[in-house]
Amino acid sequence: MQKEIINFEDFTKVDIRLGTIIEVNDFPKAHKPAYQLTIDFGRLGTKKSSAQITSLYSKEALLNKQVIAVVNFAPKQIANFLSECLVLGIQNGEDVVLLQSTTTIQNGAKVS
Repeated sequence: MQKEIINFEDFTKVDIRLGTIIEVNDFPKAHKPAYQLTIDFGRLGTKKSSAQITSLYSKEALLNKQVIAVVNFAPKQIANFLSECLVLGIQNGEDVVLLQSTTTIQNGAKVS
């Protein structure tokens, strides 16, 4: 179902950046299976995110993977973890497939 139509100014408020996952930990207190990620966004620094991607990705496969995330959401408390960004993916049935670049790009690069 398509969502409400927005204007270009609404879209420009969303800060979407590329970053590299530098740390991956299990998140046993999450309601659904998830990882705790630490992502390096270059000059923006590092941010943490909770991601329900355990069905398709091992911790080892995620380490050093570049991902795309929204970095200007307000932090969200999830159990005992403060998520600071939203890693983007596509829902494929029960799984989430990460959006990512096919070419290595500088951390913090802006999606436009």
